[in-house]
Amino acid sequence: MTSFSGFPEAALDFYDDLEMDNTKGFWEAHREVHATAVKAPMTALTAALAEEFGEAKIFRPYRDVRFSKDKTPYKTHQGAFVAKGPAIGYYVQVGAAGVRTGVGFYAAAPARLAAFREAIVDDRYGPDLERIVARLVGAGWELGGDRLTTSPRGYDAGHPRIALLRHRSMSLGRDHGFAPYVHTAALLDQVRDDWRTASPLVDWLLHHTQQAGA
Repeated sequence: MTSFSGFPEAALDFYDDLEMDNTKGFWEAHREVHATAVKAPMTALTAALAEEFGEAKIFRPYRDVRFSKDKTPYKTHQGAFVAKGPAIGYYVQVGAAGVRTGVGFYAAAPARLAAFREAIVDDRYGPDLERIVARLVGAGWELGGDRLTTSPRGYDAGHPRIALLRHRSMSLGRDHGFAPYVHTAALLDQVRDDWRTASPLVDWLLHHTQQAGA
C-alpha cells in the first residue's frame, strides 16, 4: 500500500472540470486521472486511519439517477465513510471545493429515530448532545442534516432542545478547502484530529440508538 502524501492539485482540477462537463465522454478521457489523483490517495488516506477508526467504504463515483431529475452520471466529489453503526460514523471527501471531514448519521429507521429523540428529551442525556454540538459548532464545525420545519409529532414545540429534535439525520462537518496541507501528508493528521475531536458525537449516537430496532 502506498503511503498517503496528500491529494494532488490534479484531483481538485479534475472535479472542477467534471462540474463543467459531467459526461461519459469526459469521464472516459480522464479515468486515469481519477484513479491516480483521487482514488489512490483516498485509499491510502483511509488505510492509514483504519487501525484507529476502522475500515472505510470508498464510494463509487457513479450517481443513482433512477429517481432524480438531475441525470448527470457522476458525483462531483469522492467520499469515504467509516461505519461504526447503522448509518453512523466518520466521513471525508475531496472535490472541487477541496477537502471536507464530517461525522454523524445520514439516515435512521423509525425505531432508531425514535430512540434518538427520546434520548434528546431525557435530561440525563439530551444536555450532553447539546454540549457536544455547541462545542463543535463553536470551533467552526457546520451542523447539517435533514430537519423538519415543524415539531416532530408528539413533542412540545417549546422544548428547550426542539432544534435538535427536528433532526431526521445529523452531521457535523469541517471544511479544509484548498489549504496548502491538503496536498501533503499533513492532511492525514488533520483528518485524524477532526475525527478524534468529533468522536463524542459518534459515541453518543451509538450509545443511544444501537439498541433500537434495525
